[in-house]
Amino acid sequence: MNFNWKKNAALFLIGQALSLFGTMVVQYAILWHVVLKSQSGTTMTVFTIIVLLPMVFISPFAGVWADRFNKKIIINISDGAVALFSLIVAICLINGIDSYAVLLVCAFVRALGQGVQTPTVSAFIPEIIPEKHLTRINGFQSGIQSFITFASPMLGGALMTFAPLEYLFFLDVFTAAIGVSIVFFFVKVPAKKITEAKIVKSEKIEYFSDFKEGLKYIRRNKFILKLIIFFAIYLFLFSPAGLLTPLQVVRNFGEDVWRLSAIEIAFSLGMMAGGLLIGMWGGFKNHVFSMTISCVLCGILSVGLGLVPNFWLYLCIMVTIGVTMPLFNTPAMVILQSTVEPSFMGRVISVFTMVSSSVMPLAMLIFGPLADVISIDILLIITGLLVIFMSVQLNKLKIEDYKQK
Repeated sequence: MNFNWKKNAALFLIGQALSLFGTMVVQYAILWHVVLKSQSGTTMTVFTIIVLLPMVFISPFAGVWADRFNKKIIINISDGAVALFSLIVAICLINGIDSYAVLLVCAFVRALGQGVQTPTVSAFIPEIIPEKHLTRINGFQSGIQSFITFASPMLGGALMTFAPLEYLFFLDVFTAAIGVSIVFFFVKVPAKKITEAKIVKSEKIEYFSDFKEGLKYIRRNKFILKLIIFFAIYLFLFSPAGLLTPLQVVRNFGEDVWRLSAIEIAFSLGMMAGGLLIGMWGGFKNHVFSMTISCVLCGILSVGLGLVPNFWLYLCIMVTIGVTMPLFNTPAMVILQSTVEPSFMGRVISVFTMVSSSVMPLAMLIFGPLADVISIDILLIITGLLVIFMSVQLNKLKIEDYKQK
């Protein structure tokens, strides 16, 4: 590459971190506001669905856009659109228009923006980062995102004690403006990469046809197909460990709120450490082996969550699970970024995003009711053992057998 990719990567990560920071702080502030104002489980359920579902539905279109157009511009447009809507909502709140409808529409628009941005960012990274450094950069990005996820709820809650909700929306506008400016003016893309990553622009855009072509590409590439299927099954089996642990803590260790906060903090700290670890280390040269080790460890640790009688040991396991997660997620994304043809990158990653956004909520439709008739300890032990078994099957996959030339 004839440009300074390290400077490029640093600027891109800084721009995205600033934008994500403002977005997450406001997102949690909206959540806390809805909780305090409604104190309704039904309202919270509606809010959760509105935050999750748009990402699933917009991802196919986002993948087509990422393959058709300039990814950097798409990222900036999605960031800018969310910030503009935040400004509109802030003006509404200042003028006394404080209804659930306004906040729910705001959450919907923000979820749409995230649904466009997430696959586009992942598809854009290979255009500005040399392939051999993808693992490190994705690892650092994971660590940064984990830190923001960890800090945002606390900061959002703290800021709400000093300022009304409408003024927090201006934080989102401010951070987005800086982030968009950095990415737009300072992040450069090699001309060769721009050419490689585009479908012929003279072709008419047929969203469903283009997305169908992406699905056909995945079906032809047996390794990518098997990887996505494995990823879906892994997320399904890991759902009890990811989503039922707060209920398990209440049942096994007591209803103290600090315990629930402790497990969230422990997991987030582990995720930060894991992202920074793989960012500095780079993981094993064989990405599938890195994923296999992570799966084995997550399976063992999930079994551990179902067996340990001591809360402090339970917290240690939660930290360790957090550390091991980036060892799976980062290599999986790097495999896609380095294996998929540039003209299909956006659509393939959008499918990956759809899977990651939808499988765990869908799994909870099964595991949630089961948790009321079967001990969560037993569910964690069974699903943990199944994850360990699947890890053996994952390690049999060979990238070299399927990598397209």
